[in-house]
Amino acid sequence: MAIGAIWFAGSTQREKPVVGDRHQSKVAALENDAALKPNDAAKLNELAQAYLDARAPGMALAAIERAPEAIRAQPSVEHLYARALLDQGRSADALAAERRVLARCADPSADAPTCSTYLLASATRRADILEQLVQLGVEDAQAHPEASALAYHNATRQVSFAVP
Repeated sequence: MAIGAIWFAGSTQREKPVVGDRHQSKVAALENDAALKPNDAAKLNELAQAYLDARAPGMALAAIERAPEAIRAQPSVEHLYARALLDQGRSADALAAERRVLARCADPSADAPTCSTYLLASATRRADILEQLVQLGVEDAQAHPEASALAYHNATRQVSFAVP
């Protein structure tokens, strides 16, 4: 009888889906769009953001890492990549990615992409926070909430305004 109960319990449990039911149909449509247009940075951004929204940063990393190099180098894609790295507990790698975003946005060459003010502000703020995390020796911000709060405080305590 005990063997029957173990068999029943083992055969009725299902694996947890990588992406929750709430996000599953949206993600499936975005995966299809990204597969049909692998050289479209906007499609990859939408897919990676959907994975991040579904709390599946590993899937976002995989999608970005499989993309062509020219698409991965886009600042908006690299910015999402940094977020996924941070969510995976890789602060130093996330900081390096954000620094690439800022360097690419500051590149004055004609082939450099134009970066929105939102992207610049977000990448700058995240890089400041990540720099503090790395200085404190925190790789996984979620595993060390006290140190993460300190890093956030240190990065945001000085606010300046620029008037154009």
